[in-house]
Amino acid sequence: MTNSHAQDPVLVRWILTGMALTALVLFIVLPLAVVFVQALEKGWQAYRDTVVQPETVSAIELSLLAVGISVPLNLLFGLAAAWAITKFQFQGKNVLTALIDIPFGVSPVISGLVWVLVFGAQGWFGPWLVEHDISIIFAVPGIILATTFVTFPFVARELIALMESQGTEEEEAALSLGASGWQMFFRVTLPNIKWGLLYGVVLCTARALGEFGAVSVVSGHIRGQTNTLPLHVEILYNEYNYAGAFAVASLLSVLTVITLALKKALEGKTSEQRG
Repeated sequence: MTNSHAQDPVLVRWILTGMALTALVLFIVLPLAVVFVQALEKGWQAYRDTVVQPETVSAIELSLLAVGISVPLNLLFGLAAAWAITKFQFQGKNVLTALIDIPFGVSPVISGLVWVLVFGAQGWFGPWLVEHDISIIFAVPGIILATTFVTFPFVARELIALMESQGTEEEEAALSLGASGWQMFFRVTLPNIKWGLLYGVVLCTARALGEFGAVSVVSGHIRGQTNTLPLHVEILYNEYNYAGAFAVASLLSVLTVITLALKKALEGKTSEQRG
């Protein structure tokens, strides 16, 4: 079969390739390079001093805590939702599928305001929470709730597409041979979706690490207590501590590059499972 791309004029191919590379450099490579150049502008010692500051360490720990709780929660929900949607027929299935996509369509800032309306001091449950000395808004639980909401669809959406493409034949065969539900899940379903599951977790983790809007609304910006890495970058930048802001931003950039590398490595595995 003749490769249709080989029929394109050489000039057209060079122009399109050049445009793609230019866009890549301008919008991805250059910004990343600027982050690291600015981060090291005052030298390695100043960079190190910013990174080891108690407020930066606290922001790192809080970001990792939010990821460590929200991602497993979304993993469990994603598995349950994908299993129900792809393996069973039930009333409300389309509604459930639509609800999963809500965080994609709602601004993160709006989602943060919703949590304030529900759990804030003047919110629906605010008086009861105050009476029992329970803090959710402007505290760690609010940050975890906001992060969980904005990362809600990633694992579920990846697994639903993957499991729908695979069908139910293997599970039905396992059941016909006497396998229990758990045996079918761990020996048939889980091995078939493991790469897609990891891919969804990587996407969820990347989104959780970089979340700003919803977390900004519910955090209260309490330094050393409720600031995640993105919020800490904003505070340093607003204080005209540009080198410090870019130093902290470089940490996020490194995590982003690692996440993208994992994402790329898993894409091929996920495509094989869908095939």
